[in-house]
Amino acid sequence: MVFINRIKNKNNLKILFISLLSLMIVACNISLANESYGQKGATGKVDLLNPGSTLSSEGYGKTDTRGVLVIKAQSYDAPPPMFIDTDKEFYYAKIELDKGGTILIELYSNKVPKTVNNFVFLSNNGYYDGVTFHRVIPNFMAQTGDPTGTGTGGPGYQFDNEFHPDLTHDAKGIVSMANSGLQNGKGTNGSQFFITFVPTKSLDGFNSSGTEKDCRYDSCHSVFGKVIDGMNVLDSISTRDPGTATTSGDIIKTITIQKHNTP
Repeated sequence: MVFINRIKNKNNLKILFISLLSLMIVACNISLANESYGQKGATGKVDLLNPGSTLSSEGYGKTDTRGVLVIKAQSYDAPPPMFIDTDKEFYYAKIELDKGGTILIELYSNKVPKTVNNFVFLSNNGYYDGVTFHRVIPNFMAQTGDPTGTGTGGPGYQFDNEFHPDLTHDAKGIVSMANSGLQNGKGTNGSQFFITFVPTKSLDGFNSSGTEKDCRYDSCHSVFGKVIDGMNVLDSISTRDPGTATTSGDIIKTITIQKHNTP
Protein backbone atom coordinates (compact mmCIF):
# COMPACT_ATOMS: atom_id res chain seq x y z
CA MET A 1 0.00 0.00 0.00
CA VAL A 2 3.05 2.30 0.01
CA PHE A 3 2.28 3.13 -3.62
CA ILE A 4 -0.93 5.01 -2.77
CA ASN A 5 0.79 8.41 -2.64
CA ARG A 6 2.17 7.94 -6.17
CA ILE A 7 -1.24 7.71 -7.86
CA LYS A 8 -1.53 10.72 -10.19
CA ASN A 9 -4.09 9.79 -12.84
CA LYS A 10 -6.91 7.42 -13.71
CA ASN A 11 -4.60 5.01 -15.49
CA ASN A 12 -2.66 4.50 -12.31
CA LEU A 13 -5.94 3.92 -10.46
CA LYS A 14 -6.88 1.24 -12.96
CA ILE A 15 -3.49 -0.41 -12.55
CA LEU A 16 -3.84 -0.36 -8.77
CA PHE A 17 -7.34 -1.82 -8.94
CA ILE A 18 -6.20 -4.68 -11.17
CA SER A 19 -3.24 -5.35 -8.89
CA LEU A 20 -5.45 -5.45 -5.79
CA LEU A 21 -7.88 -7.79 -7.55
CA SER A 22 -5.04 -10.15 -8.46
CA LEU A 23 -3.82 -10.19 -4.87
CA MET A 24 -7.34 -11.06 -3.67
CA ILE A 25 -7.56 -13.97 -6.10
CA VAL A 26 -4.16 -15.31 -5.02
CA ALA A 27 -5.11 -14.98 -1.35
CA CYS A 28 -8.36 -16.83 -1.98
CA ASN A 29 -6.54 -19.68 -3.67
CA ILE A 30 -4.06 -19.91 -0.79
CA SER A 31 -6.94 -20.05 1.68
CA LEU A 32 -8.62 -22.89 -0.21
CA ALA A 33 -5.36 -24.80 -0.51
CA ASN A 34 -4.87 -24.63 3.25
CA GLU A 35 -8.27 -26.06 4.16
CA SER A 36 -7.82 -29.11 6.35
CA TYR A 37 -9.11 -32.58 5.73
CA GLY A 38 -12.29 -33.34 7.62
CA GLN A 39 -13.90 -30.11 6.41
CA LYS A 40 -16.11 -29.59 3.38
CA GLY A 41 -14.16 -28.18 0.46
CA ALA A 42 -10.99 -29.99 1.49
CA THR A 43 -7.96 -29.90 -0.75
CA GLY A 44 -8.04 -32.47 -3.51
CA LYS A 45 -11.81 -32.72 -3.71
CA VAL A 46 -13.18 -32.85 -7.24
CA ASP A 47 -16.38 -34.08 -8.84
CA LEU A 48 -16.15 -37.72 -9.78
CA LEU A 49 -18.12 -38.16 -13.00
CA ASN A 50 -17.14 -41.60 -14.13
CA PRO A 51 -19.96 -43.96 -13.18
CA GLY A 52 -18.98 -46.68 -15.61
CA SER A 53 -20.32 -48.18 -18.81
CA THR A 54 -23.22 -49.95 -17.13
CA LEU A 55 -24.78 -46.67 -16.01
CA SER A 56 -26.94 -44.14 -17.81
CA SER A 57 -25.08 -41.71 -20.04
CA GLU A 58 -27.19 -38.96 -18.49
CA GLY A 59 -24.89 -39.20 -15.48
CA TYR A 60 -25.32 -38.44 -11.80
CA GLY A 61 -28.71 -37.59 -10.37
CA LYS A 62 -30.35 -39.86 -12.94
CA THR A 63 -31.11 -43.56 -12.87
CA ASP A 64 -29.41 -46.20 -14.96
CA THR A 65 -31.18 -48.88 -16.96
CA ARG A 66 -31.71 -50.91 -13.78
CA GLY A 67 -33.36 -48.04 -11.95
CA VAL A 68 -30.32 -47.38 -9.76
CA LEU A 69 -29.95 -43.82 -8.55
CA VAL A 70 -26.44 -42.50 -9.15
CA ILE A 71 -25.44 -39.59 -6.93
CA LYS A 72 -22.70 -37.05 -7.49
CA ALA A 73 -19.67 -38.28 -5.57
CA GLN A 74 -16.78 -36.53 -3.88
CA SER A 75 -13.27 -37.62 -4.80
CA TYR A 76 -9.93 -37.05 -3.12
CA ASP A 77 -6.29 -37.35 -4.13
CA ALA A 78 -5.20 -39.31 -1.05
CA PRO A 79 -6.46 -40.70 2.27
CA PRO A 80 -6.95 -38.04 4.94
CA PRO A 81 -4.15 -37.33 7.43
CA MET A 82 -4.83 -38.41 11.00
CA PHE A 83 -7.03 -35.84 12.74
CA ILE A 84 -9.01 -37.83 15.31
CA ASP A 85 -7.76 -38.02 18.89
CA THR A 86 -7.59 -41.71 19.77
CA ASP A 87 -6.22 -41.09 23.27
CA LYS A 88 -8.84 -38.71 24.64
CA GLU A 89 -11.98 -39.21 22.59
CA PHE A 90 -14.38 -42.07 21.85
CA TYR A 91 -16.23 -42.07 18.56
CA TYR A 92 -19.70 -43.25 17.57
CA ALA A 93 -21.57 -43.08 14.27
CA LYS A 94 -25.32 -42.71 13.84
CA ILE A 95 -26.62 -43.94 10.48
CA GLU A 96 -30.01 -42.45 9.59
CA LEU A 97 -31.99 -44.19 6.87
CA ASP A 98 -34.12 -42.18 4.48
CA LYS A 99 -37.07 -44.52 5.09
CA GLY A 100 -36.76 -43.98 8.85
CA GLY A 101 -34.79 -45.58 11.65
CA THR A 102 -31.25 -45.19 12.95
CA ILE A 103 -28.33 -47.51 13.61
CA LEU A 104 -25.81 -46.52 16.29
CA ILE A 105 -22.26 -47.82 15.86
CA GLU A 106 -19.36 -47.81 18.30
CA LEU A 107 -16.12 -47.10 16.41
CA TYR A 108 -12.87 -48.76 17.53
CA SER A 109 -10.64 -45.72 17.12
CA ASN A 110 -8.06 -46.86 19.66
CA LYS A 111 -7.53 -50.20 17.90
CA VAL A 112 -7.80 -49.34 14.19
CA PRO A 113 -7.24 -45.56 14.13
CA LYS A 114 -6.49 -45.18 10.41
CA THR A 115 -9.67 -46.96 9.38
CA VAL A 116 -11.85 -45.03 11.82
CA ASN A 117 -10.15 -41.77 10.84
CA ASN A 118 -11.08 -42.45 7.21
CA PHE A 119 -14.70 -43.25 8.08
CA VAL A 120 -15.07 -40.16 10.29
CA PHE A 121 -13.57 -37.98 7.57
CA LEU A 122 -15.92 -39.22 4.87
CA SER A 123 -18.95 -39.05 7.18
CA ASN A 124 -18.16 -35.49 8.27
CA ASN A 125 -17.89 -34.43 4.65
CA GLY A 126 -21.31 -35.86 3.77
CA TYR A 127 -19.82 -38.49 1.48
CA TYR A 128 -22.36 -41.12 2.55
CA ASP A 129 -25.41 -38.84 2.32
CA GLY A 130 -27.79 -40.34 -0.23
CA VAL A 131 -25.70 -43.47 -0.75
CA THR A 132 -27.60 -46.78 -0.85
CA PHE A 133 -27.18 -50.25 0.59
CA HIS A 134 -26.43 -51.66 -2.84
CA ARG A 135 -25.68 -55.27 -1.84
CA VAL A 136 -27.73 -56.91 0.91
CA ILE A 137 -27.57 -60.69 1.31
CA PRO A 138 -29.74 -62.41 3.96
CA ASN A 139 -27.81 -64.37 6.58
CA PHE A 140 -24.61 -62.63 5.50
CA MET A 141 -24.28 -58.85 5.40
CA ALA A 142 -25.50 -55.43 4.16
CA GLN A 143 -22.96 -53.47 2.09
CA THR A 144 -22.93 -49.74 1.34
CA GLY A 145 -20.58 -46.79 0.81
CA ASP A 146 -20.53 -46.65 -3.02
CA PRO A 147 -22.10 -43.51 -4.56
CA THR A 148 -22.45 -45.27 -7.92
CA GLY A 149 -24.57 -48.02 -6.40
CA THR A 150 -22.70 -50.64 -8.40
CA GLY A 151 -20.08 -51.88 -5.93
CA THR A 152 -17.23 -50.42 -8.01
CA GLY A 153 -17.12 -46.83 -6.75
CA GLY A 154 -14.87 -45.21 -4.17
CA PRO A 155 -13.42 -41.94 -2.83
CA GLY A 156 -10.54 -41.69 -5.33
CA TYR A 157 -7.92 -43.32 -3.11
CA GLN A 158 -7.21 -46.64 -1.43
CA PHE A 159 -5.50 -47.51 1.84
CA ASP A 160 -4.06 -50.63 3.38
CA ASN A 161 -5.76 -53.15 5.67
CA GLU A 162 -5.66 -52.54 9.41
CA PHE A 163 -6.26 -55.52 11.68
CA HIS A 164 -6.36 -55.97 15.44
CA PRO A 165 -6.39 -59.40 17.13
CA ASP A 166 -9.26 -58.35 19.39
CA LEU A 167 -11.51 -57.42 16.48
CA THR A 168 -13.23 -60.25 14.63
CA HIS A 169 -16.41 -60.88 12.66
CA ASP A 170 -17.71 -62.93 15.55
CA ALA A 171 -21.25 -61.60 15.86
CA LYS A 172 -24.17 -59.92 14.21
CA GLY A 173 -23.71 -56.15 13.76
CA ILE A 174 -19.97 -56.12 13.09
CA VAL A 175 -18.95 -53.16 10.88
CA SER A 176 -16.06 -53.85 8.52
CA MET A 177 -14.40 -52.51 5.38
CA ALA A 178 -15.28 -53.96 1.99
CA ASN A 179 -12.40 -54.35 -0.45
CA SER A 180 -11.30 -56.08 -3.63
CA GLY A 181 -8.37 -58.00 -2.18
CA LEU A 182 -4.71 -57.07 -2.38
CA GLN A 183 -3.27 -55.17 -5.33
CA ASN A 184 0.49 -54.86 -5.63
CA GLY A 185 0.74 -56.14 -2.08
CA LYS A 186 -1.49 -53.39 -0.68
CA GLY A 187 -5.05 -53.30 0.59
CA THR A 188 -7.84 -51.76 -1.46
CA ASN A 189 -9.97 -50.10 1.22
CA GLY A 190 -11.79 -46.91 0.32
CA SER A 191 -15.31 -45.89 1.31
CA GLN A 192 -17.34 -49.10 1.10
CA PHE A 193 -18.22 -50.99 4.27
CA PHE A 194 -20.62 -53.68 5.41
CA ILE A 195 -22.55 -54.73 8.51
CA THR A 196 -22.88 -58.43 9.30
CA PHE A 197 -26.18 -60.23 9.89
CA VAL A 198 -24.40 -63.28 11.33
CA PRO A 199 -20.87 -64.19 12.51
CA THR A 200 -18.51 -64.43 9.53
CA LYS A 201 -15.12 -65.21 11.01
CA SER A 202 -13.82 -66.35 7.63
CA LEU A 203 -13.47 -62.64 6.82
CA ASP A 204 -11.07 -61.97 9.72
CA GLY A 205 -7.54 -60.74 9.17
CA PHE A 206 -6.23 -63.40 11.56
CA ASN A 207 -6.37 -67.19 11.54
CA SER A 208 -8.05 -69.03 14.40
CA SER A 209 -4.54 -69.70 15.75
CA GLY A 210 -3.97 -65.97 16.12
CA THR A 211 -1.49 -65.69 13.25
CA GLU A 212 -2.11 -63.11 10.54
CA LYS A 213 -3.70 -64.49 7.38
CA ASP A 214 -2.07 -64.35 3.97
CA CYS A 215 -4.47 -61.91 2.36
CA ARG A 216 -3.13 -62.68 -1.09
CA TYR A 217 -5.12 -65.89 -1.00
CA ASP A 218 -7.69 -65.40 1.77
CA SER A 219 -10.47 -62.89 2.22
CA CYS A 220 -9.38 -60.28 4.79
CA HIS A 221 -11.49 -57.38 6.02
CA SER A 222 -10.76 -54.67 8.60
CA VAL A 223 -13.27 -54.56 11.46
CA PHE A 224 -13.69 -51.00 12.76
CA GLY A 225 -16.98 -50.92 14.65
CA LYS A 226 -20.04 -52.67 16.03
CA VAL A 227 -23.75 -51.89 16.14
CA ILE A 228 -24.80 -51.08 19.72
CA ASP A 229 -28.34 -49.89 19.02
CA GLY A 230 -30.81 -50.22 16.16
CA MET A 231 -30.36 -53.88 15.39
CA ASN A 232 -34.03 -54.01 14.37
CA VAL A 233 -33.33 -51.29 11.80
CA LEU A 234 -30.40 -53.32 10.47
CA ASP A 235 -32.78 -56.26 10.06
CA SER A 236 -35.18 -54.05 8.09
CA ILE A 237 -32.69 -53.17 5.32
CA SER A 238 -34.10 -54.40 2.04
CA THR A 239 -32.51 -57.43 0.41
CA ARG A 240 -30.77 -56.51 -2.85
CA ASP A 241 -28.60 -58.24 -5.45
CA PRO A 242 -26.85 -55.52 -7.53
CA GLY A 243 -26.55 -57.93 -10.44
CA THR A 244 -30.30 -58.37 -10.88
CA ALA A 245 -31.91 -55.45 -9.02
CA THR A 246 -34.20 -53.08 -10.93
CA THR A 247 -34.56 -50.51 -8.13
CA SER A 248 -32.18 -48.74 -5.78
CA GLY A 249 -31.37 -50.08 -2.34
CA ASP A 250 -32.33 -48.43 0.93
CA ILE A 251 -30.89 -44.93 1.15
CA ILE A 252 -28.64 -43.52 3.88
CA LYS A 253 -29.96 -40.07 4.73
CA THR A 254 -26.81 -39.11 6.60
CA ILE A 255 -24.15 -40.41 8.99
CA THR A 256 -23.47 -38.28 12.07
CA ILE A 257 -20.28 -38.70 14.09
CA GLN A 258 -20.48 -38.29 17.85
CA LYS A 259 -17.51 -37.76 20.17
CA HIS A 260 -17.39 -38.44 23.90
CA ASN A 261 -14.70 -38.08 26.54
CA THR A 262 -15.74 -41.37 28.12
CA PRO A 263 -16.95 -44.64 26.52
